[in-house]
Amino acid sequence: MTQLLFQLDTAYDRASWHGPNLRGSLRGVTPRQGAWRPAPGRHNIWELAVHAAYWKYAAWRRLTGGKRGSFPLAGSNFLMRPDPRLAPSGTAPLRHAALQRAWRADLELLEDMHRTLRDAVVALPANQLDRPSAQRGVTRRALLTGVAAHDLYHAGQIQLLKRLVGR
Repeated sequence: MTQLLFQLDTAYDRASWHGPNLRGSLRGVTPRQGAWRPAPGRHNIWELAVHAAYWKYAAWRRLTGGKRGSFPLAGSNFLMRPDPRLAPSGTAPLRHAALQRAWRADLELLEDMHRTLRDAVVALPANQLDRPSAQRGVTRRALLTGVAAHDLYHAGQIQLLKRLVGR
């Protein structure tokens, strides 16, 4: 269990040898930078952060048997960010206070989903790790190592997007 927690934590918010983890890659990103798209139809940093939160939730649900549809935001997987109601068609300035609050709220959601998943891992009996999760054919151990890999994959994408946006 200790090794899995180590992997989850270093991929998300603990010091790691490879450079920024997911939370570190998001540190200092503004709502404007988070909302920037490299091309139409491509995901932005903000969407990657919420996507990571969603899949931490999905992993928690698969570990615990939690109720489907209980993610705090409507939708699944990739949710459009920023919320178009806050900045319709780019007409509202991206530094608007509502966008600042929405960005902070989505970063807090990511943090909450990580802590919720981590708490479920701590409560998981070690003899359950190699049993299938709610996702057929995937053990709980594989699910959790996959979450860590997912965090690092998107941390790398975020680092690239930050370079492209000029940060």
